[in-house]
Amino acid sequence: MPDSKFSIASPTHTSASDADMHSVKYVHTISEAGRLLSSARQWNSTEIDFNLAPQSSNSYGSLPSRYSKSFDYDLVITDKAYFKRFLYTSALAALLILALVLLIHFLPHKHHPHSPTKNLTLAVNQALTFFDAQKSGNYPNYSPVKFRGNSGMQDGKVRNLNADLVGGFYDSGNNIKFSFPTAYAVTILSWSVIEYQEKYAEIGELNHVKDIIKWGSDYLLKVGSTGNDTKVSNDINCWQRPEDMSYVRPVSVCDSTASDLAGEIIAALSAASIVFKDEIMYSGELIKAAGKLYEVTSREDPGRKQGTYTKVDACGGEARDYYNSTSFIDELVWGGTWLFFATGNNSYLAYATERFKAAEDEETESEKGIFYWNNKLTATAVLLTRLRFFRDLGYPYEGALRSSSSRTEILMCSYLSDHIFNKTQGGLILLRPGSGGALEFAATASFLSKLYSDYLDLLRRSGGSCGNDGFSLQMLRRFSISQVHYILGDNPMKMSYMVGFGDKYPFQVHHRSASIPWDDGQHYTCAEGDRWLYSKEPNPNLLVGAMVAGPDIFDNFSDERDKPWFTEPSIASNAGLVAALIALHDPPRKSSNSNLGIDQTGIFDKIHSTPSNP
Repeated sequence: MPDSKFSIASPTHTSASDADMHSVKYVHTISEAGRLLSSARQWNSTEIDFNLAPQSSNSYGSLPSRYSKSFDYDLVITDKAYFKRFLYTSALAALLILALVLLIHFLPHKHHPHSPTKNLTLAVNQALTFFDAQKSGNYPNYSPVKFRGNSGMQDGKVRNLNADLVGGFYDSGNNIKFSFPTAYAVTILSWSVIEYQEKYAEIGELNHVKDIIKWGSDYLLKVGSTGNDTKVSNDINCWQRPEDMSYVRPVSVCDSTASDLAGEIIAALSAASIVFKDEIMYSGELIKAAGKLYEVTSREDPGRKQGTYTKVDACGGEARDYYNSTSFIDELVWGGTWLFFATGNNSYLAYATERFKAAEDEETESEKGIFYWNNKLTATAVLLTRLRFFRDLGYPYEGALRSSSSRTEILMCSYLSDHIFNKTQGGLILLRPGSGGALEFAATASFLSKLYSDYLDLLRRSGGSCGNDGFSLQMLRRFSISQVHYILGDNPMKMSYMVGFGDKYPFQVHHRSASIPWDDGQHYTCAEGDRWLYSKEPNPNLLVGAMVAGPDIFDNFSDERDKPWFTEPSIASNAGLVAALIALHDPPRKSSNSNLGIDQTGIFDKIHSTPSNP
């Protein structure tokens, strides 16, 4: 039987395999042009094709002081009984004050997680609207973004490749579609709906977020293709609206060794299937596709290697500078965990828990404690902790679940500690200080810390501990709020880093569609686009809801279009922001779970049996 393969495509990533492990491949598309701009990505797009869709003491104490420490007072005690009573009363008062302070400190605070000055309902709507602006393919007429239209309608139709790779999202300010961050964005958005569906429904955004998730999951279900094509870069050297693209968008092909990409797509399809569990046909289609891809990817046959998609030049060579994957076991564990929740099949949980330690060993030091497109281990630990808290299956998973729980508590302590992660003078946590884009990491830290505090609240716990230190729910929520408020304007620049929110926000966002006029009836070539890239004028189109890369480690920010390290947004970053915003939003007036707005049991709908002890 030939090796199974799955595909990643530039305009589309598609990857698949049938039960009999037919050939499947990953496909990336790259384009043809000539000049290199300062944009942040280098492929046309990345897609995957699975063929899955049917359509201490003070040491200075001993030093002598030059001041006298002796004073004489004429104190006369005339009644020892009264004196003793005075001492007892004073000691009791001191103890009562101490107890009151501790009680106030550790009691869960009332659930008013944001100040009146931050309209989180508006913020959620705007952050979701950014995804509407990133849609590729047959553009929906119901979209609130009016400066976009049909684009990429021939994606997948190149030379000897005749695949349908239309759809998906443009990754950032370019016209590239990367399946790796697309799948990540679909997963985290789905997770936020699974946890906080009541909140989305209460503020009228449930259909909106589900539409965005389905746009992404439909794309990940696209029929895959085989074949290869030449790679000549174009999307990053052409400053042009996607509606005006006329250049060829070729496709690169990867085989099934791209384990990380496959694992993330498994997670996305599985999580989305839970979101759409009431749509039985569609949910089943998603689960079936995820299961087939899992069978291809998880097999550890002799002679068939697992690895990262960016290690193979023909597959992910062009992506290394932008979405370089440094590990793959964390994605396989992440995917297996979500597939377990989607199906209730304990074999997927066994796979995830048995390989969790290997994923930890693979994790680099600079990645520890971070949840983003390249590292899913931190979030997997939170998911497994959730399982232990509310549906503990016991043997043989208890060791891995206990380890995940301990790791999660350490993570929460690290967010609050000034000795593990530094913060800027303005209060922004620096999880990866040397990489830029600090807002992306701060947003997911905000989401995880608020989510975990809600888990503890459901258990009626007042906090947690890390060695000799401890934390309260109030401390976690205060941290979570601080990061979102920083993003929304409570920072030294007094600027909201989400476009359209508040009175001051970036106007020169590094984004092709936003920077080029659409209502003048003109089509601009690649060469003519430079005029807009280097213009010092504000963007003619407001890219509402886009969270830009943000400030440097000194809280400084430069609103200049040709500096993408400050001003470029991305779907991966915005997905984390949406999750944090909905987690911090006030719960519905009539919430089913202790006025938290969280669904405690919905994620366990498919989990019915408890393994017996041996």
